[in-house]
Amino acid sequence: MIGIVDYGMGNLFSVSKALERIDVESFISDDPAELVKADGILLPGVGSFRDAMNLLERQKLDVFLKEYTQSGGFLLGICLGMQLLFDESEENGPTKGLSLIPGKVVKFSGIDSNEQAYKVPHMGWNYLNFQHPSPLITDVKEDYVYFVHSYYIEAEDKTVVTASADYDVAVPAIVSNGNVYGMQFHPEKSGTMGMQLLKNYIELVEGKK
Repeated sequence: MIGIVDYGMGNLFSVSKALERIDVESFISDDPAELVKADGILLPGVGSFRDAMNLLERQKLDVFLKEYTQSGGFLLGICLGMQLLFDESEENGPTKGLSLIPGKVVKFSGIDSNEQAYKVPHMGWNYLNFQHPSPLITDVKEDYVYFVHSYYIEAEDKTVVTASADYDVAVPAIVSNGNVYGMQFHPEKSGTMGMQLLKNYIELVEGKK
């Protein structure tokens, strides 16, 4: 059973429907006492990093997620949920994150190396390039996935970057750090590849990988 964290800023319906499509049972909750019973957790998210952290802290979900992962529980952050896994974000001023993976969240500059403007947010389909091995990408071929974001990760340890996408810079798209994982894109909107990545996460949770 997968627990989906409801802290007021997640695309809960689309994520739960994606799990339903791959025959995975899930529940949505903002209660740590219920979420701790899950076999694995999804942390979705859309919107502002600072607002998200304020809501997590208000509901003590930040403390819960740290304790849950420290005790070996599996966690997958999606979109903003992936960014929250890191140390801090510069969005709306410096804001501390969950510090489950070392690194920070920075904004796309909007100006490339040739001093030409490019579109921010990074929105639409982009190709994944696999960087480092992870059970999350077992039996998955490089393909296109769907992004919507204005900020991206600068990871301290580049080996946590399982896959990246080129958008002026090499944008970390999948990260893996022990039992903590993240996807910057929306797997629930990324067709067959997105569904396979979610299946792989479920198999990790179930001890099949």
